[in-house]
Amino acid sequence: MMIFKRLFLLTFSFCIVSTSFSQEEDIFGITRKAKNPKSESSIGNAYRNILEQFSLEVSTGAGYQEFRTNFFSPNPDLYPLFQYQNFDEPLDISEENPLTMKGGDWVFPLFNAGVRINLFNILTIGGGYGIESGNISPMRGGNFEFPFEGASYQASKFYGTLGLILWDSSKRAKYLQWRYRRYASANLYMQSELRQRVRQIYPWRVILEAEYGNLTLKKFVDPALTQNGSYTPRLAVADPYLGFGLRLERDFSEYTKLFLKGNVDLRSFTYSASDFSEFQELDQRLYSMQLGLAIRIPGTKRCKIQGCGVVMKHMHNGIEYRGSSIFKLQDRKIGQWY
Repeated sequence: MMIFKRLFLLTFSFCIVSTSFSQEEDIFGITRKAKNPKSESSIGNAYRNILEQFSLEVSTGAGYQEFRTNFFSPNPDLYPLFQYQNFDEPLDISEENPLTMKGGDWVFPLFNAGVRINLFNILTIGGGYGIESGNISPMRGGNFEFPFEGASYQASKFYGTLGLILWDSSKRAKYLQWRYRRYASANLYMQSELRQRVRQIYPWRVILEAEYGNLTLKKFVDPALTQNGSYTPRLAVADPYLGFGLRLERDFSEYTKLFLKGNVDLRSFTYSASDFSEFQELDQRLYSMQLGLAIRIPGTKRCKIQGCGVVMKHMHNGIEYRGSSIFKLQDRKIGQWY
C-alpha cells in the first residue's frame, strides 16, 4: 500500500504544479493571462482546475496466460508429476539438467477500472483495480505432465501505471515543423499549409506504459479438494508483478476517448510440495488485449440558463460554462456541427 500512497502524493503534487502553470501564460515575458474562472470562489476554481486533470477509465478484453518452470526436486514424488507417454523411459533430471515444462490457456474476461492523469503531455500516471478469470491447463515437458489444483482460476489486482507519451498532436506539430523547415518563411503557400496542418484536430495518441501491482488468487482450487475445509492451497503468488504495454488512444472530444491496449504481465508463483517442505518456482506470462473508454472529469459546468443556445464554451457573469455534452467537441468549427 505504500506504493499507492506515494503514487497518490506524487500525482497530487503534479496537479498543483500543472494547475499553477495553466493559470498563467507567459510566452514572451510581457503578459500573464489567467484562464477563465470556472467558479465564483477562488477555492472552487482551484478545485475545478485540479479535478479536470483526472480521467476515469474502464476497459475489458481477453488474453492468453502461460506457466513455465524448470522442474527439479530430489523428491519428485511430492509433486503432481505424471508420466503420460513413453512409459518405458523413467524420469531423469538433475540440478544441471532440469525438466523444462510449460502450459497455457485462455483468459476471459479481463476487466480494469482506474484513474489517470496526464502530466504536461509528456507522462501519464494512473492506478486502479482489476479482475480476471481464466483456465489453467497442465504444464508438460518431455514425457511428463504437471496438473494444477483446479482447471480454472479467478484473480484480482491493485496496480499503478507510468506511461511515456510517444506521439500526440503536439509531437505531430513539432514533426511537421521539422519537415517544413526547408521552406523559406517567404514561401507563403507552404507556410500557410503548415499552419493549417498544425491547427488541424489530431485525435490520436500513442503511449508506452509500465505497470506494477499486487495480484491475489481466488477460486483456483477444485471444490472436491476443499470439502473437508482443511485444504491448504499449494499454488501461491510470490512477488508483485511487472507489466509492459502499448496503448493507442483516439479522442472524440476534449473529455472522452477510446483506447486499445496490448500488454504483457510478468508474474512469479510458487508451488509447494505436498508436505510443504520445499517449493518450485513458476513464471507466468499473461498476454492481453483490452478495449476501453476514458472520460476526463469536466471542470467546467454545463450551462443551464434557459434560452441560451450557445454550444461552445462561453461566459455568464464572468464564469465559464460548457454549451455541449462532454461527448462532443466543445469548440466546434464550421463543418463540425453534429
